[in-house]
Amino acid sequence: MDVLDVQHVDARAPHADKLAGRVAFVTGGTRGIGAAIARSLAGQGASVAVGYSRNAEAAQRFAADLGQTCQQHGASASAHQGNVGASVDCRRTIAEVIETHGRLDILVNNAGITSDKTVATMTDEDWYSVLAVNLSGAFFLSQAALSHMVERGTGRIVNLSSVVGETGNIGQANYAASKSGLFGLTKTLAKEAAFQLAKSGKPSDGITVNTVTPGLVATEMTAAIPEKVLNKLTSQIPARRAGRPEEIARVVHFLAADASSYITGQVWSVNGGMDM
Repeated sequence: MDVLDVQHVDARAPHADKLAGRVAFVTGGTRGIGAAIARSLAGQGASVAVGYSRNAEAAQRFAADLGQTCQQHGASASAHQGNVGASVDCRRTIAEVIETHGRLDILVNNAGITSDKTVATMTDEDWYSVLAVNLSGAFFLSQAALSHMVERGTGRIVNLSSVVGETGNIGQANYAASKSGLFGLTKTLAKEAAFQLAKSGKPSDGITVNTVTPGLVATEMTAAIPEKVLNKLTSQIPARRAGRPEEIARVVHFLAADASSYITGQVWSVNGGMDM
């Protein structure tokens, strides 16, 4: 079974411009789920900045392609290099996005890495590197973005966690801890954002912070899983299939919309029932 051999939904198809005039920054936004989110936000009318870590040529190609969708809505796209695991890069890329587009309305903390080993064999570096990108990076990016959002009185932050953060998984203690940590971070950021807005005399529902937890999703990464292992995994999912990146992206752009201002501090599972 090829998990990529599923019905493809074109996230660039015309939509109502729910996010017209907004600027979004998607970390890890040039591949997999991140790319689908970037396209979905662009399809909703937002200007979209994508973050990447290494392949500048591929990132610029993706941004140019994304820009064609953005231009249809009078918006624009850009690409920004940085190491999400480094606080200085987190702050710099947020500043770059604001300088490039004039504002930042939506932050999607999607970038993440794995370094799978059992607890007995996991090194200090395996542990710290995954926590640095998956959890600390989300904190430093959100910290920088919130300062700007509170000043303006509006904003959306969406963190990408994982079903593994809820269920745990053998060989992924570092990954599970980092993704579970996003739940507490999300709820705390949501409360602090509302508090800061109220303190400054702005509507408390202007900024929302939520988390989306995908399950098994059909990306280039899952395509490398041996067929026998993949079949076993999908047989354990009530929906009996892997999710599509576009299905995760729809939830993200829903949470990013103005109409979702009464949803904050929540964890949204999109996993075909894996956590039941």
